[in-house]
Amino acid sequence: MLTIEEFRTFPIFASLTPVQLQRLTETAADIHLEPGEFAVPEGGERALYAVISGRLEVIKIIDGVERRLGWRVPGTIFGEVPLALGTPFPGGYRASEPSRVMRVEASQYYSLAASSPELATKMGALARERLGGLQVIAAEPPKARLTLVGHRLDPACGEMRRFLTRNQISFEWFTPESPQLGTKWPGSPPTEQDCPAIRLLDGTAVHRPSTRRIAQLVNLQTSPRCAAYDTVVIGGGPAGLAAAVYGASEGLRTIVVEREAPGGQAGTSSRIENYLGFPNGVSGDELAARALNQACRLGAEILVTRSVLDIDTRKMEVMLDEEERIGARTVIVATGVAWRRVAIDGADRLIGKGVYYGAARSEATATNGLDIHLIGAGNSAGQAALYFANHARSVTLIARGISLERSMSHYLIEQVRRKANIEILLNSEVIAVQGNETLTAIDIRDFGCKQVRRVSSGGLFVFIGADAETGWLPAEIARDLRGYVLTGDDVIRANRWSLERDPFLLETSVPGIFACGDVRLSTVKRVAAAVGEGSMSIAFVHQFLQKASTSHDNMRGGGSTIELPGS
Repeated sequence: MLTIEEFRTFPIFASLTPVQLQRLTETAADIHLEPGEFAVPEGGERALYAVISGRLEVIKIIDGVERRLGWRVPGTIFGEVPLALGTPFPGGYRASEPSRVMRVEASQYYSLAASSPELATKMGALARERLGGLQVIAAEPPKARLTLVGHRLDPACGEMRRFLTRNQISFEWFTPESPQLGTKWPGSPPTEQDCPAIRLLDGTAVHRPSTRRIAQLVNLQTSPRCAAYDTVVIGGGPAGLAAAVYGASEGLRTIVVEREAPGGQAGTSSRIENYLGFPNGVSGDELAARALNQACRLGAEILVTRSVLDIDTRKMEVMLDEEERIGARTVIVATGVAWRRVAIDGADRLIGKGVYYGAARSEATATNGLDIHLIGAGNSAGQAALYFANHARSVTLIARGISLERSMSHYLIEQVRRKANIEILLNSEVIAVQGNETLTAIDIRDFGCKQVRRVSSGGLFVFIGADAETGWLPAEIARDLRGYVLTGDDVIRANRWSLERDPFLLETSVPGIFACGDVRLSTVKRVAAAVGEGSMSIAFVHQFLQKASTSHDNMRGGGSTIELPGS
């Protein structure tokens, strides 16, 4: 219980009357923290905090690396900057030893400040001082975690850039002929045969590394820490990350296996403007980064650069590449979908050399000053067109249909039409691409006049829908003809359910194996739906485990002599 005397030890509250101080003792929170616990995480809601005892470190994630910005000791306060600006906390405050802090809610602080000008003045002065410190930090040139050398149109270099960007690894990229390379790569620079090459801050240089090797060098997790888990989530898109957050937060030993980087297809979206809680929109990689940090903070393991080759449904084991196995009490399949390939003459030959499927934000700067073309009429194409229009000289959106209204959200259509350097070509298709080493032009057919014309192009980005890539799943897991996984009632209708109880809504034809997100047979393909299903899957995992435990106990109890193997 907080006392008036404890509040009086803080000079900031010296101007308050006994009545006001008494009110604070009745409304302020008295928070006791163990080492490692947060008083408030980065991005937390604004409030005023005061340290009564212990010691808190101020931390912030900068370029994917946790950085300590300072300390808060007894007698100090924090929260003045969020309260002054009306923003979330720019950094987190974590106890380094047993600590005790008080929290005054924002509404209570504003009420006090209105009646005590001296309090407001002191808080304003402290906020200006702390903002000055933040400006110094912001002015410091960020240190890239590695230097990458490779050609712009080298597919291997492009793959590395996308991998680093999507995994929040800061890097500097130079072409082999760049004049700045000498200052960033001491000694002999890598040769043409060595590229792409990377150099870490400690001087370690690696030529033509695989993405897994890069992941290991920058301390991303590539191997499981345990032999078995309560739930193994396959796929790190919105559905998989949501399952990881809810699974870990509810005490399940949870691991996510992702073959590239967290975020899935949504992670490549330049802007999502209709996701609940983000009135100004959010990029796919930012949303993925927030979810990833949340899942890790709650205790989930996230493996990257690992592929799942099969699931042994009898032993309930997930088989990874390199002949590694993970035991699982339950499995959640959240592998999403992959961009559908186009039947365009010459396209396969120029993939990564001017022809791309989807578009990460990291690709935008490579289009500066170019005339580029996008194929597609869905939201992903519209979002990419808007983002690329800020870099490219012109963006042309090519669609086979006669309108965008059937496949693109209204808000996106309005924004695309208002952008001066975006052109929309309807009732058209790309039939061929031109270029030897790189893309130089595309051939476009107009269905109306049945004419074909060739136009110069600095990049062709394809967004024509996606397919479920589930051929690796065992035959026991039922799918439709297009590869989408059947769950719930669809499993019963397909006559693929063997138990007396009905399958759970997201349960596949194999009890204990669930599917969520775009890989599941469903008409809804939205980020919000994937996140919702990912969180729902954990509720069904709990129910499944509870039923399995009850069944196990029934077989052992009630005077029966039956025991399960290994019990």
